[in-house]
Amino acid sequence: MTPSRIHRLTLTHFRNYRAAGLETRADMVALVGPNGAGKTNCLEAISFLSPGRGLRRATLEDVADNQGDGSWAVSAQVEGALGLSTLGTGIDTPQADQPVTRRARIDREPAVSATAFGDHIRMVWLTPAMDGLFMGAASERRRFFDRLVLAIDSAHSSRVSALERSLRSRNRLLEVRNYDDHWCSAIERETAELAVAVAASRGQTAARLAEMLRARTEASSFPSARLALDGWMENALVGESATAVEDRYRRILRDNRQRDAIAGRTTDGPHLTDLQVVYAPKGVPARDASTGEQKALLIGLVLAHATLVAEMTGIVPLLLLDEVVAHLDPNRRAALFDELQKLGAQVWLTGADPAAFIEIGAGGQIFDVENGQVTAR
Repeated sequence: MTPSRIHRLTLTHFRNYRAAGLETRADMVALVGPNGAGKTNCLEAISFLSPGRGLRRATLEDVADNQGDGSWAVSAQVEGALGLSTLGTGIDTPQADQPVTRRARIDREPAVSATAFGDHIRMVWLTPAMDGLFMGAASERRRFFDRLVLAIDSAHSSRVSALERSLRSRNRLLEVRNYDDHWCSAIERETAELAVAVAASRGQTAARLAEMLRARTEASSFPSARLALDGWMENALVGESATAVEDRYRRILRDNRQRDAIAGRTTDGPHLTDLQVVYAPKGVPARDASTGEQKALLIGLVLAHATLVAEMTGIVPLLLLDEVVAHLDPNRRAALFDELQKLGAQVWLTGADPAAFIEIGAGGQIFDVENGQVTAR
């Protein structure tokens, strides 16, 4: 297994960092400082070294330093599947008459997109915003699970985005009273192809992750979960060919045209899939577990997923854990550090209390964060 590690990180005009950098030598990296100092901003910057919109799902313009010219950049020397590389991303100064485009570079050469970063490193994150995952909308759980799939299949995000564009095109066409039937059929053919590709990636990841969760039940201090996808297409692909499912979805889209036109949206498909999670120790839906149980369950799920990423890709993912340890009692905190060390990943943690990171030991590294500056202890 090849661990994903960051050796040097440089931020330029990113959030509250006008210009900052740090060098790491450890597998456990803790960022400590008061609220608002920029700890999460630093993790967010790292998360942009992967496909997608980062751990906050911010727009490209929103992460720029409001004292700068609107441009920003994140660069890191990483050690990963292809050895030492320098990954960089960011945007140029926005122009009023041009769309904002995110740039990606590998060893200072332009890359087609951030998807190419997945050849070098993979990453998984857990943030306080995920605490309400099991109580929130299906769209949040679907987005969360798509992020899990993306850590294994770096092209998944592109397929999901293409499916969303195809669905929007179909919806716009159905708004026209006398739309062209042949053109609508062509869009539905494309939509069905993309839908099956998205559903297949989700289904394969769900099956493997469920197996991983069952296997690690006795070996982990964090509760296990039973999970399944509530989507007919993902489940149909278990026993049917992709071609058969694709044909069925095309028929559904054709038959639902009038209903979808009235609704103003496509009323069937994998864009509505939900993630069902059961708190295994009690056999109850995760939404009915206590707040503490949900938090522990989410940590266990992320740890199992990180193990699965390493197993399926051969790349041990980088873990970004934002304000996770603050809500754990000392025993469970020690158990978390122990499991992270066994995983062999580089882990970036944040917290306000330095005492919470005593257990990371001499092999860990603590940085003080304040007013957009990062200083090694």
